[in-house]
Amino acid sequence: MTFRVATINLQQNLNRWEKRKELICEQLGELRPDLLALNEICVPLQTGRWLQRWARERLGLTYTLVQQTKANASSEDDAEGILTRFPVVETANLDYRARDAVAAVARVEIEGRQLDFYVTHLYGSRGEDPLRHYQVQQLLEWIGARNDVSNQVVCGDFNATTDKPSAMRMAGAFRPSQIQPTAFTALKEPGGQPSHPYWDRMDRCIDYVWVSRDLRVVDSGLCFDRPSADDADLWPSDHVGVWADLEFAAD
Repeated sequence: MTFRVATINLQQNLNRWEKRKELICEQLGELRPDLLALNEICVPLQTGRWLQRWARERLGLTYTLVQQTKANASSEDDAEGILTRFPVVETANLDYRARDAVAAVARVEIEGRQLDFYVTHLYGSRGEDPLRHYQVQQLLEWIGARNDVSNQVVCGDFNATTDKPSAMRMAGAFRPSQIQPTAFTALKEPGGQPSHPYWDRMDRCIDYVWVSRDLRVVDSGLCFDRPSADDADLWPSDHVGVWADLEFAAD
């Protein structure tokens, strides 16, 4: 069986969220993933629940939402999430105890097989990588402690290009489904600067679908990657997402 996974950073409720969310929904309808990882859910607006409801009402897609707020004061504003069309067996979360970052996992059942689907959002900085490397080490230790299933997917904004030690450490345990540039789009407020003005546009890969060795990548690419037809500065997010069609290696 082939199943589709994807990831997107919702970017809270910033940069014209009321207009951006329509683009997200439109492109979600084209993508129709079985598992969707969400970074930067806006907790006050419950944007994860909103997307879940919209998918059910407008697309006929029934998702279960698994959501984990960030730690400490960030819990009031920001969360990671998973939307899954597969039954959930269990959930768990990890507090990195660094910059309020967390990871979450949903163990899902797919035609009698179990898969752990992780979402995380690592620390963002303009150049320094040691804190992200520390977070990756914690993440991999946590995944290793949950080794009673061999099928694992880790999604999210890692804020690190493939040449950084943190991404290289991930690549020692998982395969990226793609390494195409994902950051940063030309998203901006009317008359304003684009998001993250100190970076070039779409010149690096920082968002990933990491796949365990027991899964086969059938196809992969970018998603949530088109601006509005009426406004070249309005994009679904400040980065584009990643999708992958996967199969169990034994199939």
